[in-house]
Amino acid sequence: MGSLRLDQVTKRYDDVVAVNDMKLDIRDSEFISLVGPSGCGKSTTLKMIGGLTTPTKGSVHIGDREVTHLPPKDRNLAMVFQNIALFPHMNVYDNISYGLRVRKRDKSEIDERVNRAVGILQLEGMLDRMPSELSGGQRQRVAIGRAIVRNPDIFLMDEPLANLDAKLRVHMRTELQRIQRQLDVTTIYVTHDQEEAMTMSDRIAVINGGELQQIAPPLICYNEPANLFVAGFIGSPSMNILEGETRDGTLRHKSFDIVIDTSTANIPPDIEGVTLGIRPEDVYPAAIDSELASPSRRFSATIDVLEPVGEKIFVYLKADDGVEDFSVGDVDDIEGRHESLLMSVEPDYDIEEGERIDVVFDRSKIHLFETISGNALDHGIDDRPTTESTPNKNVS
Repeated sequence: MGSLRLDQVTKRYDDVVAVNDMKLDIRDSEFISLVGPSGCGKSTTLKMIGGLTTPTKGSVHIGDREVTHLPPKDRNLAMVFQNIALFPHMNVYDNISYGLRVRKRDKSEIDERVNRAVGILQLEGMLDRMPSELSGGQRQRVAIGRAIVRNPDIFLMDEPLANLDAKLRVHMRTELQRIQRQLDVTTIYVTHDQEEAMTMSDRIAVINGGELQQIAPPLICYNEPANLFVAGFIGSPSMNILEGETRDGTLRHKSFDIVIDTSTANIPPDIEGVTLGIRPEDVYPAAIDSELASPSRRFSATIDVLEPVGEKIFVYLKADDGVEDFSVGDVDDIEGRHESLLMSVEPDYDIEEGERIDVVFDRSKIHLFETISGNALDHGIDDRPTTESTPNKNVS
């Protein structure tokens, strides 16, 4: 059984809490990514699963066994790390089979397991090569092969692609997914790269400050983030984060107002502040708002910078009417809270720097969060109140 459960796991180092009250239930054969910024506690969590460090409190369960205090060798896990630690004086066969030879397995069993791993990893014809004769991707596959031959219940991978170049990382992402499906082994994968987590995982566990923020399938984390941190971290480029307040059924920002039907939106009447989130692909030039089922009313902005990236153009917008920027508060507090409003358009859209344009939001893609707690309130406000029909150029 490759299922895993962390029950209120905490790890403290003196007065630093690296992981706080972590609760995870991972199903057999599932591919889970632990994702978050550097220092968030994801690698510490992986080390506690692997037995490389012991929790300060809480328990770790693999299948129906509690393994909290068992050494790594008794947990039937296989680990692949960021640094490709191959023995430079051993060829591919000897590197892959090393763990089996240490355990004094029969030669026939070793050959069978190595040949199976070589077939899965497409390393045929390379068993006699030395690590210095291999490419970076091949060396990483040899390291994975050394883990495969163990026949583990769970794979633990700590940023195994971080040292590869960008093109090879994309290729190896596909390879790892293929290998995991073929082996049908539970895999727990640590990365700071949210794109890597989005493309590879059955579910993503988003961690910040040692605490689990959300665990859900990738598109749920993207389309229904549990809080402001997840909203700002998942997605590249990150979500626009814009603070405001609600008065008389209207979300008021310093650059625009958006009418909200409080009878359908999940906004408590006594809430002190509401933060709006909108992804760049859900911000549109008002000239094409007829293509939207539920556009907001338009507001004006000035194009500051254009950033062509091939399949789209990222447009950085400055606020009009003398307002310095679209952000409110500390711009470093949340990743998506930047000075410009970011919009994306098709690469053939006719647009120029310095141009003043009208902009609309797709109301069905607006996210609302409580400013103080950061918790999500609602995703999508496309139910239009009757007051929406009253013309007002500053109200959406």
